[in-house]
Amino acid sequence: MQQPVRVDEAELARRTVRRSDFVSCDQAFIDCRTPGSEGKENYAMIGPGVSQNSQQVVNLREPHGYNIGAAAMPHGITNNLHLHFTAEVFLCFRGEYLLRWGAEGEEGELVLREGDIASIPTWIFRGFTNIGPDDGWLFTALGHDDTGGIIWGPTVLRDAARYGLHLTEDGRLVDTEAGEQPPEDVELVRPMGEADLARLRSFSAEKMRRRVVTQDDLEWSAAPFLDSAVSGGGAELALVVGFGMTEDLEQEPRIFNPHGHNIAWLRAEPGAGMLGHRVEGTQTLMVKEGRWEVVLNDHDPVTVELGEWDLLSVPPGAWRSIRNVGEDTGKLVVIGSGDGRVRLDWDEEVVKAAADAGYSIDHNGYVAPYALVPRSRG
Repeated sequence: MQQPVRVDEAELARRTVRRSDFVSCDQAFIDCRTPGSEGKENYAMIGPGVSQNSQQVVNLREPHGYNIGAAAMPHGITNNLHLHFTAEVFLCFRGEYLLRWGAEGEEGELVLREGDIASIPTWIFRGFTNIGPDDGWLFTALGHDDTGGIIWGPTVLRDAARYGLHLTEDGRLVDTEAGEQPPEDVELVRPMGEADLARLRSFSAEKMRRRVVTQDDLEWSAAPFLDSAVSGGGAELALVVGFGMTEDLEQEPRIFNPHGHNIAWLRAEPGAGMLGHRVEGTQTLMVKEGRWEVVLNDHDPVTVELGEWDLLSVPPGAWRSIRNVGEDTGKLVVIGSGDGRVRLDWDEEVVKAAADAGYSIDHNGYVAPYALVPRSRG
């Protein structure tokens, strides 16, 4: 692994995105004037996502291997049918949403509730409506740095044109009601034709349900890490997308296909968490419940406390430890870059303490009995 990355106070502050730092854009997409779709708020915390508004505020622009944003909307408001070229994962942090899919939203429907995570297949049209009693909130994790944007459903483009909004082939919104004229050097996007619509993927409700992971679906590992039996460790892990950083040989994710990133839930009792470790890729911690202390660096440590809905982007190669400093069980989402397993490099003191407790990491990267793992002769 590369030399450790040092993070100073200024960089830690820059990479900490508080809930209060989120900045909405209510004209991010072409359907922002369509009746029933007004009042949507789009957020971009890491990367620009698929926003079509050049004024969209992005909290962290540097490439992470994925984009993280959010969609918020009042009760009854709809995000219209569109498709993505890379993975789109919804993380429902508040409310209830009716998800529908198909060229006209006719193929199926499912309800997403608080705590659900849904991975929507690429190359299918999808839309969703807030059916909860209050304002709802969906975080979104999009695969890769360059998502390619989106394709809007044919009816969405036609409806938007009635309200003076058009989209160019290079992703720019043109507002003719505001006096803007379509550019001469690029074509406007036209609705997808019937032949192309017929070539899109098809998903039954049963097949789509397998891509939704509810809280009841989660399979928690009580010993996912080398430090599970070490004082100060003890966090539990539930995989959602990809194998991620589990060191439990028996643990498998519900969703396997490549996304360009991996997603898991992590929870811990007060005082527990993960001891000093580092990984090669980017990692984002997103708090759902409780208060968490994150310490970076093995020398000259810097510390931040995260509250609910706060995000922290940890740079590749930086040492970090995570601890629940709240009074109740805490829960957060861990998002990491890449499609492969995330191999953890543990602090030497953690390795020694785990050995004293009878555990080691085998040559395949999984926790195993210390007495049975051959020691290096190097």
